[in-house]
Amino acid sequence: MKRISKFPKFSVLILFSILTFSSCLKDNDDNYSGGGQQEIIPDEFSEYFGNEISRDFLGTIIDKNHHPIEGVLITIGDDTALTDSNGVFIIKDATVNERFGYIKASKAGYIHGSRNVVPSDGTNKVTIMLLDATVIGTVNSGAAGSVSLANGSSVNFDGNFIKEDGSDYSGAVNVIVHHLDPADDDMALQRPGMLYAQNTDGAERMLQTLGMLAVELRGSSGEELNLAEGSTSEIKMYVDPSLMPIAPATIPLWYFDETKGYWIEEGEATLQGNMYVGTVAHFSFWNCDIPANAITLCVTAFDGDNNTLSNLYVSITSATFGARNGYINDSGEVCGFVPSGETLELAIYNYDYCGNESLHSEIIGPFTSDSNISVIVPDNPDIIAETVVGNFNTCDDNAVTDGYVQLKYGSQTFTDIVNDGTFEINLLRCEDDNTFKIKASDYVNLQTTDSISYTFTTPLTNIGTISACNTVTEFIQYSIDDGDLIYILDNISSQFDPNSPNYNAPIITLSGSSNDGNCFYMFGKLNETSYEGTYNNYDWNDIDDSDTGFNIQECLELSNTNNNVIYNLTSLGAVGEYIDINFSGTYEDYDGIPHSVTGVVHVLRDN
Repeated sequence: MKRISKFPKFSVLILFSILTFSSCLKDNDDNYSGGGQQEIIPDEFSEYFGNEISRDFLGTIIDKNHHPIEGVLITIGDDTALTDSNGVFIIKDATVNERFGYIKASKAGYIHGSRNVVPSDGTNKVTIMLLDATVIGTVNSGAAGSVSLANGSSVNFDGNFIKEDGSDYSGAVNVIVHHLDPADDDMALQRPGMLYAQNTDGAERMLQTLGMLAVELRGSSGEELNLAEGSTSEIKMYVDPSLMPIAPATIPLWYFDETKGYWIEEGEATLQGNMYVGTVAHFSFWNCDIPANAITLCVTAFDGDNNTLSNLYVSITSATFGARNGYINDSGEVCGFVPSGETLELAIYNYDYCGNESLHSEIIGPFTSDSNISVIVPDNPDIIAETVVGNFNTCDDNAVTDGYVQLKYGSQTFTDIVNDGTFEINLLRCEDDNTFKIKASDYVNLQTTDSISYTFTTPLTNIGTISACNTVTEFIQYSIDDGDLIYILDNISSQFDPNSPNYNAPIITLSGSSNDGNCFYMFGKLNETSYEGTYNNYDWNDIDDSDTGFNIQECLELSNTNNNVIYNLTSLGAVGEYIDINFSGTYEDYDGIPHSVTGVVHVLRDN
């Protein structure tokens, strides 16, 4: 899908001095929200979220090159799923709140990703871009050190670090840093959660970001680290030139709480040249933001005949606090937080395959409480409305009840969930291109259709029945140095021994081969109390009775030198059920040449 590059970003229509005064100082002790009305702050921040509800979610996880990532673990409350080969996940009837739904995404080789939504009726769609866990520098415990990025953003350390269990860490510390720039079109896909926060008074706020810094610390064995209690680090965060006119001299700092799923105010940063400089006592994502009072706004889009429109992009821009963006779902609705008491500009876009000018814009608001509005998008002679319908069956001619259909039109991909064997995709297309492709996936049974080309029969195209007959019951796949995916589909076997006499521990072995000569062998020594979890490399030549981990040296020729491959055992089913493992990282081969590897194991347990 092409990215839209000409959305309105930040309109500065008030004096800089007014913006600095109103948005950079902390909320006063009277807790006023504007208009002379006192703000009521609940005892618990979660009271803002509303009642629990059930909603459906469909999402796509991509990398920085906009390629799908397979095997990503998705968590929404107590529900989990793994993305498939298209990077797609489906979670139905997830328990969320009326004003807050939190989606987490994790996979070895990437830093943690997430997204918040204000759940709407119908299927809630999200796209999350995971950032590589690339080490940009190394410091050592017991000594001061620093790492920096090309744009000047940097992190200084005093040398005191702890492990996740709170114990002291000694040794080399690998530092992963990403600067997220609001001037980058991809930032909305990369940032965690949404720009929704708790200030120091416990009140909810929406945020306008002037930049974020993602920092993760890893030990020499891949374990996650943080600053020791009482230690601090100085962070410097680059400010894009386009944001300097609205950058205040001091600005609140906010960190993202990965457990709670929202930003929390802690400290402040000072503008020094084109850098915000602040002091922090722990690491996750840190954010320089201007806060605003927030309300939720839901927008439903209709055409001139009162039909709901879907698969469009909505931008809502405040002159003071910038833009908020979202996609209209299959019910014609999109919801999100916007600033309270602000006059707003609403713009609705088609995907930029047909140009990046808005289809419709209007001035809305101000709103001082949660609101719903309807918008009529007028007809455009250069844009044609299309509806594509059909039936989606398994190879046994049963209706697919847990799957999705992807329609590819030009560089765009529209993904819609299938609940009852039928689907309907609505879109707007360009007049000079009338062909599209359909591919469908049975998410549970690992069945897919081929990619089939069709021609629009405007305004309704019925493609009839398509069947998912490309069945894969189990597979092993991997890629070396981001090359072609290697699939192992034959001669797959798996064994699990909960108490191996040779290792005095639970072990797992997996193997397979393909007709073109590729083979795969994996050995794992597991934790005794909790099999599932994250493991590093198991070195055959340096065996310690307490060591655990996985090894895939055979067939792939990985050495143990600089082997930083991380394994996630996400499922160890009973006999006849699935074992799921994903792995990724860097290593040296036996000739000392560095490589990278990523892979997914989805095999049936044999014993």
